Amino acid sequence: MSKKKKSGLISTNATVADNKRARFDYALEEKFEAGIALAGTEVKSLRHGQAHIKEAYVGPKDGEIWLWNANIPEYSQASQHLQHDPKRARKLLLHKREVDKLLGAVSREGYAIVPVRLYFNARGMAKLEIALAKGKKQYDKRETEKKRDWDKQKGRILRDKG
Repeated sequence: MSKKKKSGLISTNATVADNKRARFDYALEEKFEAGIALAGTEVKSLRHGQAHIKEAYVGPKDGEIWLWNANIPEYSQASQHLQHDPKRARKLLLHKREVDKLLGAVSREGYAIVPVRLYFNARGMAKLEIALAKGKKQYDKRETEKKRDWDKQKGRILRDKG
């Protein structure tokens, strides 16, 4: 899915980390693109494709939106005093109306904010795709799994017949 250059660095419009579990556990409704306040060594780690957002979560703190528990490993070629904490909280950069909409949905309507994808946009900026989501019940998850299996079977049948 991601495009890599010969040097091993991730180019623009490339996905660094994807949270597939979020699509299974939540019904994603509205998506937002958020910038992330990062340190220099964090950006370099991301350029090497090193990040995990599977266990990460997004939430409010002091009227702002923050990303917690996202793991961006230390950059191995940086000196020790320049290193960052791999699991530090990172501020998400959104417009005020987007922040208000997210905070209102979380507090009043029982929504959750879920990190979906970490990527570099066309300008080379690190972005996080977040979504307003409602948790799925167990029977919804089984229904999703059945639909996915049927789509796979249908694809096999069409491929073999056609």
